[in-house]
Amino acid sequence: MCGILRYCAVLGTHRGHGVHGDLETKQSEEAAVQVREELARCRLSRQWLADTAKVSVSTLEKALTGRRPFTLSTVVRLEEALGLKLRKPEPTVDQAAKGLAPERYGAYSRPAVKWLEGDYLTLRPSFSDPDAVYAYRTLIEWNDERSHLCFHEAARTDAEFSQSGSVSFPHVSGHVYLVTVESGQYRLAIFGRPTITGEMNGVLTTLISGAGSQLTPAATAIALVPMRNNADPEFGLLKQGERCYGDYRERLDRISRESFARLLT
Repeated sequence: MCGILRYCAVLGTHRGHGVHGDLETKQSEEAAVQVREELARCRLSRQWLADTAKVSVSTLEKALTGRRPFTLSTVVRLEEALGLKLRKPEPTVDQAAKGLAPERYGAYSRPAVKWLEGDYLTLRPSFSDPDAVYAYRTLIEWNDERSHLCFHEAARTDAEFSQSGSVSFPHVSGHVYLVTVESGQYRLAIFGRPTITGEMNGVLTTLISGAGSQLTPAATAIALVPMRNNADPEFGLLKQGERCYGDYRERLDRISRESFARLLT
């Protein structure tokens, strides 16, 4: 069943809550995204998950749709059923107090990356129709609990595949990395430093759905454009003739034309 293995979760408390306490809103939202993606990726039903985790379908539906937060006890049961770790480890007190990201993300300080925080229009070619442009939003913001920048995607027509993860910004390369890690699987976007208008250009590597349950590695150009530069953006799958298509297509074409990234075939 998609290689899912059950494992024994360790019960405990989380940030002062008992095992039956609610998770904080951000943590609950991130857990819901992970669960929805795992169900979609492995083609599992919510009824199956509710039965396997021994929770009610109503409780599961409310948490997955954001109508109420997950309780810690429910998350533990879901972790056991899916073989996923839905709770992120806390940063050390010293890291959080100093506002420093962990070394694995570049050990940057919050003031040094303040310019990266914000809401971005995200553009990439469509995997199903390379001539079309897929547009959605990406929010980058500092997460106090993890003590580093995180990103969250929104306004995707395929909302179940919306990504969230961590932002790495190592001084050595000077590039910005948006990293999603789930069950040992990685999705990575690499961006160069922003242009004078704040736009960042780079390459996305991910897995795309193929025939049946097949997943295929794929890479493509991707751009992050500050929303402040777009008074009236369009989202979704845009094809030639639609209002924003020409501008979006030009932004993507210039990534390889102006050597922001090299796409080799």
